[in-house]
Amino acid sequence: MSASGGTKAIVAALAANLAIAAAKFVAFIFSGSSSMLAESVHSLADSGNQGLLLLGGKRAQREATPEHPFGYGRERYIYAFLVSIVLFTVGGMFAIYEGVEKIQHPHAIEAWYWPVGVLVFAIVAEGFSFRTAIKESNELRGTLTWKQFIRRAKAPELPVVLLEDFGALVGLVLALGGVGLALLTGDGVWDGIGTLCIGALLILIAIVLAAETKSLLLGEAAGADQVAKIKAAIVDGDTVTGLIHMRTLHLGPEELLVAAKIAVQHDDTAAEVARAIDAAESRIREAVPIARVIYLEPDILRTPAAK
Repeated sequence: MSASGGTKAIVAALAANLAIAAAKFVAFIFSGSSSMLAESVHSLADSGNQGLLLLGGKRAQREATPEHPFGYGRERYIYAFLVSIVLFTVGGMFAIYEGVEKIQHPHAIEAWYWPVGVLVFAIVAEGFSFRTAIKESNELRGTLTWKQFIRRAKAPELPVVLLEDFGALVGLVLALGGVGLALLTGDGVWDGIGTLCIGALLILIAIVLAAETKSLLLGEAAGADQVAKIKAAIVDGDTVTGLIHMRTLHLGPEELLVAAKIAVQHDDTAAEVARAIDAAESRIREAVPIARVIYLEPDILRTPAAK
């Protein structure tokens, strides 16, 4: 996976979630807190999600085949979409179920120091993971807001890890609040309410992830700045006199397809047009290095009156 895939952030999140999941399960066994059980499953699901992202990045590196001539770059989008499904079903729906069950059949939390201690440890560990994801994202985000970065990023891994880590931190605070209120009031219903809130949060994040990765799966064009660079690179003012129309499509996060119809002089020879197309392709790749598949069709620019 390329550096822009956020491999460091994924590995940091995976290590943190595995350690946190183990600690939360132990705390659940000793305390009987449903918030801890929901958080345990949440961390376990997150660990599986990071594994899916790493697997998707690995499979996306396969060479193109006659059956898949444009390669496997979109596998990264498919696995990111699977992450949203896992987060919704395993994380969100399980937490909702546990929350309802605990509200209907509340019981006091035992050995309170286990869930409180583990939650504090988990907040520190998730904070480290979230910091790593923020640091890697800032290298790519530029002047974009966080909302714009999540919506426009073509590499799905960093937005997924960012949202997962953010959701995990908020979920931990909700779990700590639920456990704390249950301990202060002696009413286990608060633990169930905290669990419901965690489930609602995970479902919301899963819906956002699904919507964004669905857009990538359907096929997104290059960004506005890249389109402007490609258009400027195509026309040389000599043989290529204009751009009639152009389409771009991301075959993967770091692979862009460019198809354009370019205007040439009516008296240019085939050799001159061929050289002009080769030169235009070189200019495009220099301006936008991820433009790896380029199709340029020469044509005569016709005025409306000539049609």
